[in-house]
Amino acid sequence: MPDFRVMYNRQKKWIFYLLAIYVLGWGFTSYQTLFLGLILGTCFGFLNLWLLVRKTESFDKLVQQGKKVRSLGSLSRMATAGIAAVIALRYPEYFNVFGLVIGLMTSYIVIMIDYFYNAMHVHK
Repeated sequence: MPDFRVMYNRQKKWIFYLLAIYVLGWGFTSYQTLFLGLILGTCFGFLNLWLLVRKTESFDKLVQQGKKVRSLGSLSRMATAGIAAVIALRYPEYFNVFGLVIGLMTSYIVIMIDYFYNAMHVHK
């Protein structure tokens, strides 16, 4: 299996770049609720990515040892997305729900782009 930490560190860098762009958008545009929703969603999406990497590494170790694997933590990732949604719905004057949803998906979009980018450049 590939080294998940290397992939995670690469994806973390791109998520931090996106977060910096979102902060600039929040600070310099009139779409503050949209960018705050993006920031909140991306932060919780990043937490979900971290949980996924941690569970995947644990899964990999247990499979190599021949032990039984319970779960990859889908429920905990759904719960964090639910907490983010509750925050955005509780404070709609600060957070845009559409921005929150896009932010939650950001880490998965970064994973896909990172995979395709590296697949194209490694196999040349």
